[in-house]
Amino acid sequence: MSSPHNKSAAVTAALADLDAGRTPDRTILRDAVRALLSELARRAPGRAVEVRVPPYGAVQCGAGPRHTRGTPPNVVEMGPVTWIRLATGRTSWPEAVAQDLVETSGIRSDISAYLPL
Repeated sequence: MSSPHNKSAAVTAALADLDAGRTPDRTILRDAVRALLSELARRAPGRAVEVRVPPYGAVQCGAGPRHTRGTPPNVVEMGPVTWIRLATGRTSWPEAVAQDLVETSGIRSDISAYLPL
């Protein structure tokens, strides 16, 4: 069974660059991050956790109390390369957390159940 993100040319291109030890082009990074964030929101419906990947995007996901105003109580933030690696299984959640590649706050900020996509 193929994953929807496998059909994204940007995700494919970003993974090819990362696997070859290169940093993907900014446009490729942006499009890959957004495709994978959209897939996370689709697979984990809800608004309890905000996942931020600056400067390219953010989504709310996960079951639980809905957040509507101000700073959300449950936030996950990381860089674009870390997000692509987590979302595609190149890096595990425990590895990323142990290496301080992910900043989290709130009791629902562990999104490991949704990864990899």
